[in-house]
Amino acid sequence: MFLTDNARKVLEKRYYRKDENGNMLENWEAMLNRVANNIADGDAEQAKKFYDLMDSGYFLPNSPTLMNAGGDIQQLSACFVLPIGDSMDSIFETIKNAALIHKSGGGTGFSFSRLREANARVRSTNGVSSGPLSFLKVFNAATDAVKQGGTRRGANMAILNVDHPQILDFIVCKEDTSELTNFNLSVGITEDFMQAVANDEEYDLISPHTGERRGKQSAREVFNLIVDMAYKNGEPGIVFLDRINAANPTPAVGMIESTNPCGEQPLLPNEACNLGSINLAALALDGKVDFALLKAVVRDSVDFLDAVIDASKFPLPQIDEMAKANRKIGLGVMGWADLLYQMAIPYASDAAVDLAQQIMEAIDFFAKERSLELAEQKGAFPNYPESIYAKGTLQRLPGTQDWANLIKQMQDKGIRNATVTTIAPTGTISMIADTSSGIEPQFSLAFIKTVMDGEKLIYVNKYFESALKERGLLSKELLEKISNCGSIMHLEEIPEDLKIIYQTAHDISPEWHIRMQAAFQEYTDNAVSKTINFSRDASVEDIRSAYELAYQLGCKGVTVYRDGSRENQVLSLGTSSNMPVIGEKKVAPRMRPEITHGVTQRVETGCGHMYVTINIDDHGACEVFVQMGKVGGCASAQLEAIARLSSLALRSNIKIEAIIRQLKGIRCQSPMWHKGKMITSCGDAVGEALEQFLFLHKNGDVTAINVSYNANEPTGEFISRGTAALCPDCGTSIEHIEGCLKCPSCGWSKC
Repeated sequence: MFLTDNARKVLEKRYYRKDENGNMLENWEAMLNRVANNIADGDAEQAKKFYDLMDSGYFLPNSPTLMNAGGDIQQLSACFVLPIGDSMDSIFETIKNAALIHKSGGGTGFSFSRLREANARVRSTNGVSSGPLSFLKVFNAATDAVKQGGTRRGANMAILNVDHPQILDFIVCKEDTSELTNFNLSVGITEDFMQAVANDEEYDLISPHTGERRGKQSAREVFNLIVDMAYKNGEPGIVFLDRINAANPTPAVGMIESTNPCGEQPLLPNEACNLGSINLAALALDGKVDFALLKAVVRDSVDFLDAVIDASKFPLPQIDEMAKANRKIGLGVMGWADLLYQMAIPYASDAAVDLAQQIMEAIDFFAKERSLELAEQKGAFPNYPESIYAKGTLQRLPGTQDWANLIKQMQDKGIRNATVTTIAPTGTISMIADTSSGIEPQFSLAFIKTVMDGEKLIYVNKYFESALKERGLLSKELLEKISNCGSIMHLEEIPEDLKIIYQTAHDISPEWHIRMQAAFQEYTDNAVSKTINFSRDASVEDIRSAYELAYQLGCKGVTVYRDGSRENQVLSLGTSSNMPVIGEKKVAPRMRPEITHGVTQRVETGCGHMYVTINIDDHGACEVFVQMGKVGGCASAQLEAIARLSSLALRSNIKIEAIIRQLKGIRCQSPMWHKGKMITSCGDAVGEALEQFLFLHKNGDVTAINVSYNANEPTGEFISRGTAALCPDCGTSIEHIEGCLKCPSCGWSKC
């Protein structure tokens, strides 16, 4: 497989083996040999098949398999769900087990629904309970203490059922997004609840400890609160638990209570699943999908993922037992958006939705067909006799495949794997394959990456770049324009037919995002990881409608994100390059008048309350004063230095925009959420204050003292930059896709 420079850097940093001094011990071929030989367990023919499968670029397994196969850890699964019982022993045993999983590179999901509500009686101590939210914070703190592979914190999912007495507290517990930073939150939704919402009825809140009713709640008010919080910061998501359990392949073994961190893998307690993805963009032949090749790739991929189960050393004996009793695998896809580009099909179209169903039906059918053959060769999964396959109750809509015959064969002969398909986040493996993530649209057709020497490089989608070349439109100037916002819809020089095809995430309405998710879900055993993107000016009603549509179309869960609604803002798409150039002539600052006037703003920082005063003279802004509580010493001196240098620059006719660019985004170890934006440092706070001053100045109001800080007001060219979150590894702005955060440059992922 051809590796791009970005792919090589990701592999060298995160996947290739190194010696104790950090020297590289592997390259692409060596890594694939290590993985293929380990998974094949000494079978030379199988090892070659697995090597070729990965080297072709048609398929890659999840990151733990690439990283750990053939090593000391040998933990090859990405997804785990752990149970939490209503006792101190169970709670802290689960915390310990989660730490072991995080250490080995896995993510964990939990249901906190079994924990009794706060202030419920505890007989053993004659006291009262702390409640699930209190212990959720303990889990979050424990995750902070454990790094995955020595690099990043573990990712978690917390689910609380909608009928839990503390559901309202849970829904709003991440209103301050500096809290519970290691968790994604979702509300477990039932069919009865959705019916109560539709009928504007009340529903019962049930104590999990006693099973007694603890009051009633308006279903519509609870639903509205979920929608309001999703509008504000994207959390909590919702998970349709009844719908998930209706598709549970082994209901006799247990009920599904939770999912993995990104929501695509519902699992029983103490269950694990290993994942892998097919690169659809690599399967296009003359503008069409090569279904014969797809079938061959699916069959080999199922062989690979099934073998991973036997090769893996699971972190706990109870997980080993459950994983091998159900033998779940999750084969998914990546490169969907790039495939559509090659086929000249708009993402937001019936043609794309129809093709999604056709492709996913084929993958699911071919995977089950191969799993049936493996059952004949090696035996069905041990829990098969009580499964939906043995009973012949697997549900699939009639499509292009002979489902009736296949379901009958599985009933007669068995199947090797309880589940075979999942649409998972592809994170760094899609970067290695140089393709789009999962089933997401491309987030941007071009983005800027700053390399080590400060040079800015523009990365462009290869299919779009080729289309520009064919039209004679490719130029550095055009790419710079595109990198400023990622989309081409506003550019007059781009032909309309290209605008129709080369859609990006924010060009696509939420309705089409959901229709695409539902199309893939139709033929997926598990669930689909996808972010439903909303524009900054979307309304609360827009999000409510999206949730309702997702329920109506059969999705198993929903994750939404409104652009700019939290500090983890999606990809920043460039900044102005019109920086002032100073020649040989020295610049002297103008004199300060005796009397100035201006504005004072209070900004919350991680170090305390900061007051920033910006004064003006006849030429505009001329000086900055910064004061913070009672701090002294070095901190006070540094604030004075920032203020003095900013004042000097202003009186030297340096544009205020240039000062803002230099200050904003500076990060320290104590960020703070402040009225809709993350203040990442004291320097960033000064930049924010200057930006707000600029907005007031443009609107003719710079005389009001102690103005209110309104983070939702537009601030010109800085609006996208102002809320951008930067990758902690390389400093490139990050994307909010597939239910998580991802760096398009170095492959860092929060999940």
